[in-house]
Amino acid sequence: MKEHTLEECVRQTLERYFKDLEGETTSGVWEMVLSAVERPMLEVVLGRAQGNQSRAAEILGINRNTLRKKLDHYQIKA
Repeated sequence: MKEHTLEECVRQTLERYFKDLEGETTSGVWEMVLSAVERPMLEVVLGRAQGNQSRAAEILGINRNTLRKKLDHYQIKA
């Protein structure tokens, strides 16, 4: 079984998204993709850190205050 990188999965999903549009115009792809990736990433990492925001921020490589803002933005309970 071939392993897929996250990058390959994102690329394939975007290609399929644009194909499914069948020529229709779209906008806001940047925000759509960031939201679609950022929310589950935060949820999974926070789970891995057993709800410890300091540890989750460390895993993500971001400041704890930045993590808190993102959790608030997505209404994710720590």
